[in-house]
Amino acid sequence: MDKHIKINLFKLQGFYLFSFFAMGSLTPLLSVYLSEVEKLNGYQIGTIMSAGPVIMIVFQPLWGMVCDWTRKPAKILSVTTLMAGIVALGYLFLHQYYMLVGIAVLLAVFQSAIIPVSDSISLQYASKVKANYGNIRLFGSLGFGIAVFVMGQLSETRIGPGVIFYAFFIGLAAAAVLALCLPQESRSVRSRITHGIKNLFTIKRFLIFLAVTFLIFGPNLANNVYFGLFVEARGGTYTGIGIAFLLAVLSEIPFMRVAESWIRKLGLLQITLIASIASLVRWILYFTEPGLGIVYATSVIQGFSLGLFIPAGLQYIRHIVPAQITVTAVTVYSAIGNGLGNWFSTFMGGIIMEQRNIYSVYLFFAALSSIGVILTIWLIKMERARSFP
Repeated sequence: MDKHIKINLFKLQGFYLFSFFAMGSLTPLLSVYLSEVEKLNGYQIGTIMSAGPVIMIVFQPLWGMVCDWTRKPAKILSVTTLMAGIVALGYLFLHQYYMLVGIAVLLAVFQSAIIPVSDSISLQYASKVKANYGNIRLFGSLGFGIAVFVMGQLSETRIGPGVIFYAFFIGLAAAAVLALCLPQESRSVRSRITHGIKNLFTIKRFLIFLAVTFLIFGPNLANNVYFGLFVEARGGTYTGIGIAFLLAVLSEIPFMRVAESWIRKLGLLQITLIASIASLVRWILYFTEPGLGIVYATSVIQGFSLGLFIPAGLQYIRHIVPAQITVTAVTVYSAIGNGLGNWFSTFMGGIIMEQRNIYSVYLFFAALSSIGVILTIWLIKMERARSFP
């Protein structure tokens, strides 16, 4: 591989490492911080934690259009990444509930640009140089896993749980610097969000897969919010939460590496179905209130599920939509999974936890996932009918 290409891939991997290190420092432990330090109830925690996904639904397409209009996606990514890190420090100084909601909303405005813009740059560059997107994205899982483990331990020292906000800022500041060095393309990274959107919503397979993404990916992302509270309920400490997340997230890496070969052997939707069933099994298990040892042992199910679903889902979207509207399709796909599905699962999870308990949240996740499994099976049958009319 050309040396210049290797350097660019290294920069992309570095960006994912630092940006996801930041997210891993904050997202999994923020709900515990809000519960133990700020003394908020389940409804209040659910509202704050669901603010991000709601904002993401609106602002992901808007940031895409800003990138398209300015033709400077790397600079936009750098600015929004740095601003997200700065805003998060507000959690250390503001303590009223409505102020905390305000911080969550403002943070989400800037943070909503990070994943879709970086994914667009990475997917385009990986396609251009014939590289494996999974080998770039797995550095995000690595950063996330390391962060949760380290922050879980540091939160129990004299530094205290506030360390998660400093780590979030430092991680995003480093990522912002790297963003300025990412490969620049001669054309815009994104097409206009309005372009081709009417055509997209006439593709039945696309609409069904959006529903699958909502039902499967949404609970998996919401689990980042509630998993810390779940481990705590099973008797785990901050360190225990860190260990559980480390096992769960790092297990994504080997599956992302093998996803490409498994997809070639079994097919995109078949891999998606396997990943969806794995998520369903995990949520049912958590509803049964297993011992802490079993929670640790089975946390690798996340790697099996997300490590396969993420690359298979993106490739399926690229497979079923016309090439000229692929970027628009990926934007909508991201908004539904990372945004709407995440918000719905997080917000409803907060209400359920307040009315019932943390275990009922996972029964709700299981119910959503079971519908997602059924829709995936239906989609597989549709694909077979198209192949053999």
